[in-house]
Amino acid sequence: MARAAVMHAVGDKELDLRDDVTAVDPGPDHVKVKIKATGVCHSDLSVMTGVLPMPIPVVIGHEGAGVVTEVGDHVTNVQPGDHVVINWSPDCGTCPECLRGEPFLCMTFIGATFTEPRFQNEAGPVFGMAGCGTWAEEVVVPFQGVVKIAEDVPFEYAALLGCGIPTGVGAVINTARVRPGSKVAVVGAGGVGLSVIQGAKIAGAATILAIDPNEAKHPIAKQFGATHTATLENLDETKGLLTAGQGFDYAFEVVGKAAAIQTAWAATRRGGDVIVVGAGAADDNWQQSAFSLLFEGKSLKASLYGGCDLKRDIPLFVDLWRAGKLDIDSLITRRIRFEDLNDAVQALNSGDVIRQVVLFD
Repeated sequence: MARAAVMHAVGDKELDLRDDVTAVDPGPDHVKVKIKATGVCHSDLSVMTGVLPMPIPVVIGHEGAGVVTEVGDHVTNVQPGDHVVINWSPDCGTCPECLRGEPFLCMTFIGATFTEPRFQNEAGPVFGMAGCGTWAEEVVVPFQGVVKIAEDVPFEYAALLGCGIPTGVGAVINTARVRPGSKVAVVGAGGVGLSVIQGAKIAGAATILAIDPNEAKHPIAKQFGATHTATLENLDETKGLLTAGQGFDYAFEVVGKAAAIQTAWAATRRGGDVIVVGAGAADDNWQQSAFSLLFEGKSLKASLYGGCDLKRDIPLFVDLWRAGKLDIDSLITRRIRFEDLNDAVQALNSGDVIRQVVLFD
């Protein structure tokens, strides 16, 4: 038996923190991982509110790291004792998306999320968020769902390499491919937004504007590399001062709202790039006139999982951390225990934290 945080119905304000949940037995292509650290991400909250659909009952959590405890007969990429990051969107390697070099678009295992329970308890089968469910002491995932890391990387850092950092930094280096000297705007200074800001700094952007209505986040954004900050009220004035009214070369939407996409669009110069990073609701529609789409010459790009191939990119992020260019520690507002998860959900909902990390040991 193991501890796990279970959601029984969409809209639940609190999770059922249980100690009688076990991971399913691993098959020949699966890996069992003892979770050592798992992040509390806004996407977890989106599952609880129904913005991101998942089957229920479901163990929440998708951003985690731990130690391999068991492998199936066909598994060769890891062995028991290896330290790994959980990849919540594994790539099968054989579908059209994978063969095109776009593993972040692979739906093979994401589709199985809705049909294959990952846990069980006395009441029956329990699903795992995104096919994993890292708010549990142990998980079983496809072997493609783990990426081995060096043992000197702290587990709380490694957990953030499973979602927040790849989504944010990856959006800059993989999707936008920000050029040195560019002017960048970032709409939303939460955990992923701060990773976008770090990515822009790493890429050599000359100007990095953090846009957030919560002014308490502005000093934090500057700590991570923003050169300037703005609220929605003074955005036009700030854009005028920083770009002579032309707009930014790149604008990243990191909120998951149609209104934030519009803010990013308006902040972008003619011919610039608007990159959508936030996960929004299916019924939250954004529109733009056909005239503007053509004559403003702007490109609208989606950045799912930062356009990452985690097998390639996690070693890069670790190297950046070792070189002192990627600040992971400062992203962690609180290190908490499993018993604190419901309090952590409330703190995330109120916007008082960047990242909270559950430590199981």
